[in-house]
Amino acid sequence: MKIIIIGAGQVGGTLAENLVGEQNDITLIDSDKEKLRELQDKMDLQVVNGLGSHPDILEQAGAEDADMVIAVTSDDSANMMACQVCYSLFHITRKIARIRSSKILKYREQLFHNKHIPVDHVIAPEQLVTRDIARLIDYPGALQVLEFADGKVSLVAVKAYYGGLLVGHALSTLKEHIPNVETRVAAIYRNGKPIRPLGTTVIEADDEVFFIAASIHIRAVMNELQKLEPAYKRIMIVGGGNIGAGLARILEENHQVKLIERNPARASALASELDKTLVFVGDSSDQELLRDEHIDQFDVFIAVTNDDEANIMSSLLAKHLGVRKAMVLIQSNAYIDLVHGSNIDIAISPQHATISALLTHVRKGAIKNVYSLRGGSAEAIEIIAKGDESASKVVGREIKSIKLPPGTTIGAIVRGNEVIIAHSGTVIREEDRVIIFLVNKGYISDVEKLFQVSAIYF
Repeated sequence: MKIIIIGAGQVGGTLAENLVGEQNDITLIDSDKEKLRELQDKMDLQVVNGLGSHPDILEQAGAEDADMVIAVTSDDSANMMACQVCYSLFHITRKIARIRSSKILKYREQLFHNKHIPVDHVIAPEQLVTRDIARLIDYPGALQVLEFADGKVSLVAVKAYYGGLLVGHALSTLKEHIPNVETRVAAIYRNGKPIRPLGTTVIEADDEVFFIAASIHIRAVMNELQKLEPAYKRIMIVGGGNIGAGLARILEENHQVKLIERNPARASALASELDKTLVFVGDSSDQELLRDEHIDQFDVFIAVTNDDEANIMSSLLAKHLGVRKAMVLIQSNAYIDLVHGSNIDIAISPQHATISALLTHVRKGAIKNVYSLRGGSAEAIEIIAKGDESASKVVGREIKSIKLPPGTTIGAIVRGNEVIIAHSGTVIREEDRVIIFLVNKGYISDVEKLFQVSAIYF
């Protein structure tokens, strides 16, 4: 596939890295020559220096025969204009734009179609991050919660702790503990490295376990791996931007929420917009302020300002002062690695959420959902099985007879409204939604080929 990516920032660069290794022809456009040079030294791609909304620059990038354009600069207007030019002059059929402004997203249904602004798919990072944090609040103790098949199935990452019912026992005993719940362990990471989950595999404390189950059974399975945490009630949010404000709106109905915002004018505006959230002006790194607000009585501290250092330091301070959980928004991948293993419980990356959403629209075939995991090394996907037994390599076959790439697990199948946890004898049918975990996302093209339908199928 010939793809033009406009914007060589963290999102554009990471997306290019994901796609270059999958037999795609990638051209990257940016006005920063040095950034382009660095990326070209690392990857096999073409680069064009200039503004991605200019027709001559797009022509240089090969827009005349491109299959897709992905505009992910930090400027919403430039992204929209680039899609407009690609549609009007070069007739590119698939156009994706990253849009961050809530004031624009408010009118997305009226704006984004070919009669007005021809953007086929809008990626809104702040909304994605807000959704991800809200899911973590719903499942205390989870490190990650990913939903598939319209929320019917969830893939959840948890850390196994001493005292968990399954710690020290083989995976095969899971059925004995919860006989009425079907689940499948898709992957286990031990000391940062994946190990293949077998029935004989013994869960150890500090293992990071990815399991899949019907969403209604998630809490029951979590209870086997760690002592089930009580629901979060009191939440402190730091940062009144789009993410902080959006979180407060979602959480204030069922939680006690306080929001700290440094800018007095923004704090005043939020206080009038939010119904039940207590908003006040202050610096979250002020130890006395956190003590005065009784941070030790809060369940969760969520730092979501646009300053990585401030988020990290205020979260470490909150943990030191006794808050139960600390979640921190981090833009820099280098900082995410530093935070891992620290007192901060969960680091949230808007880049990872954005890349996952972009990959959903870029992947070939009938892929419906993509989640980038473990710093981009692993992936979880939802793909629809197409064709009949004569035209498909998976339809009508038992899972044990399907030649899956190394480290690839079929975790669950959704058939209509029925959730089927996959076993070796499970047979895949046409139109099944198949949930797959790949320890090595480098095999994604092999999975795509596996699910491709023969040319003779009509």
